[in-house]
Amino acid sequence: MAARSGRPVPPQAEQDPEPDPESVARAILLRQLTLGPRSRLQLERKLRERNVPDGLAERLLDRFEEVGLVDDAEFARLWVRSRGETKSLGRAALRRELGEKGITGDAAEDALGELSPEAEEGAARRLLARRVRPFDPDDPAARDKELRRLVAMLARKGHAPGAAFRIAAEVLEGTGEAEHGEG
Repeated sequence: MAARSGRPVPPQAEQDPEPDPESVARAILLRQLTLGPRSRLQLERKLRERNVPDGLAERLLDRFEEVGLVDDAEFARLWVRSRGETKSLGRAALRRELGEKGITGDAAEDALGELSPEAEEGAARRLLARRVRPFDPDDPAARDKELRRLVAMLARKGHAPGAAFRIAAEVLEGTGEAEHGEG
């Protein structure tokens, strides 16, 4: 038998039934997990997007959790560590991102608890050290403008306002001293 393209169709293709929905769903999950860790909610959304029946998705995800391929608590720990370091995110932003991925409550708080205040502050300082713009330390208006910019940057990254202000002021103080040759 020839296909519409004029090429012959292999005999086994004519006899193969429709793909098994469970095999297709399992392949989707495995492909997603090879791309990197995923939360259960992310995987549920992917299966829903691919029209996998809810009951089948639930059953497969339960099984993947049983064998340790899906672990929201571990995912949350990895997410907090990675995003806290690479994006200099504070607790509020990390909590929001975890919530978007379906990680809330104790799992989120346990993961956030592993982010030490020192590590969070160190990431903020490194970010500001890279982003501080030159300004005239003898011009209070220029210093205040740069301070506001840096505090706003940290606030957008989820750092607490008080800590953001203190860290930005300390970074600017160190910058001003270095420019005057005092630091």
